[in-house]
Amino acid sequence: MTRGHAANSLFASPRCGAKTRSGKPCQSPAVSGKRRCRMHGGASGSGAPKGNQNAVKTGFYRKEAIEKRRRLKAFLRKSRELVRDL
Repeated sequence: MTRGHAANSLFASPRCGAKTRSGKPCQSPAVSGKRRCRMHGGASGSGAPKGNQNAVKTGFYRKEAIEKRRRLKAFLRKSRELVRDL
């Protein structure tokens, strides 16, 4: 009787849902209290430590850098239009 109960609770538990290499969602049960399974980041100790300096190497995706690239792209677009109109 307990065996059937454990099997039912396993199937009723939320699924991980992370995209696997085949492109389909992971069907492993999520770790209790988390949204992902133990293999996709639900395990304790997974993830980068607080204040991880390895995550920021070039600053390419910083807000200031993105805004600078947007301004440069807009400037180039307007200059091309100006040259084309001449």
